[in-house]
Amino acid sequence: MNLKQVYQDFEELAEQLNIRLISGKGNFDGDYCMVEQDKYIVVNKNRPIEFRLKRLASAFSLVDLSKIYVKPAIREMIDVEKKGSLF
Repeated sequence: MNLKQVYQDFEELAEQLNIRLISGKGNFDGDYCMVEQDKYIVVNKNRPIEFRLKRLASAFSLVDLSKIYVKPAIREMIDVEKKGSLF
């Protein structure tokens, strides 16, 4: 699967969940956060796409995805990140 397509799939997933995906430049890695009732995922667009995808998978591992359809490849990335980031 093309990495740009995977990134677009994450963007679509964020839209489905009403999570605002923010791409910025700076000295940060990115993560998931909530401000009042609004949900955000921030990624650093200066980082390689593989790093950004890992951050997205990590952020989505914190979100309840049990009630929506997630493409199998995306769900697998999220599950792998969830298992790898426990400790």
